[in-house]
Amino acid sequence: MRSPMFDSLRSYGVVPVVAVDSPDEGLRLCEALIAGGLPVAEITFRTAAAEATIRAAAKRFPEMILGAGTVLTAEQMRKAADAGAKFAVAPGCNPTTIAAARECGMPFAPGVCTPSDVERAVEMGCSLLKFFPAEAAGGVPMLKALLGPYGHLGISFCPTGGVTTGNLAEYLALPQVAFVGGTWVAKKELIKAGRWDDITALAAAALAAAKR
Repeated sequence: MRSPMFDSLRSYGVVPVVAVDSPDEGLRLCEALIAGGLPVAEITFRTAAAEATIRAAAKRFPEMILGAGTVLTAEQMRKAADAGAKFAVAPGCNPTTIAAARECGMPFAPGVCTPSDVERAVEMGCSLLKFFPAEAAGGVPMLKALLGPYGHLGISFCPTGGVTTGNLAEYLALPQVAFVGGTWVAKKELIKAGRWDDITALAAAALAAAKR
């Protein structure tokens, strides 16, 4: 499951992980991210609006790299693909979801946080793995520990969970880290308050912090 799409995400270094309650909210969010120079978003299936938001945003902003997050089932994977998502991410390593991603031709990063998770994902052909929950699972030291026995396999990681502008450089210093994911760029409370200028500023700051 190697994909040029993930190489594109590597060039930005950071992917905003967001949850929206309506497509209109999602479109305003995308405008704010684009204005900040970060035309990337992982729209999570934590809300019922995810599929419609991805569909609307993909149509309005074809230049954006839109992904689907918290993809837990094969049905959600198919919905994400049909809506126009360009990549998908999950918090765990579910063989059924991985198989669905392969069927849809969807670049997919399953979640891992243990050696067994890594082996399972690699066995199923995955090369980009979401290290989640990154900080709670041990942060950079834990990721380095995982890279000890598995780094030679050519896999890379996208740490998510507790990653901020304060620690993202530590993760990105590891060559096996493709990019980091984070909710701090567009927190739920900022979205609900319509603080789009703040999100634009946070996107620009995140992009600057992620430059390698």
